[in-house]
Amino acid sequence: MDTQQIAEILAKPYSQQLLNGSEPARFAYDGLDGDPRVIPIGFWTEGEQILMATVPKSAKVAALRQNPKVALTIDTGAFPPKVLLIRGTAAVELVPGVPEGYLQAGHKVMTDEQYPDWAAGVKGLYDEMVVITVTPTWAKLLDFETTIPKAVEDLITEKSAG
Repeated sequence: MDTQQIAEILAKPYSQQLLNGSEPARFAYDGLDGDPRVIPIGFWTEGEQILMATVPKSAKVAALRQNPKVALTIDTGAFPPKVLLIRGTAAVELVPGVPEGYLQAGHKVMTDEQYPDWAAGVKGLYDEMVVITVTPTWAKLLDFETTIPKAVEDLITEKSAG
């Protein structure tokens, strides 16, 4: 999949709704032991890149340095579901303090009243963080209105012909 195709998928209204909404991403990577991991994680975007921040000594940072291939799912729990699937490559960078994007991502999931205390606590806790930047190499939006999983589409076609 080329960057233009990825950009077109990420620019779709439902994709933008998911990328800018309050739902966490489900972030998949391979641990140092070779076994897969999936974690919920807050995120923000910059262009077509998806960013997250974490503790410098977290297990995921060491694992991503060894194997940067990752996958993300961002979805809604409502019906019909909206699902954005992304595969990509992660880069890790140690940064001083708390990135503004991390604070914005946190604010998406709490009230305005909760945010000041949370932000002050985070700023007091972290002297530095690692920013994980995912550059998509593949993307698919399943909105169950205009797009559905290929296997379901094939089954519908098969049953309709039948």
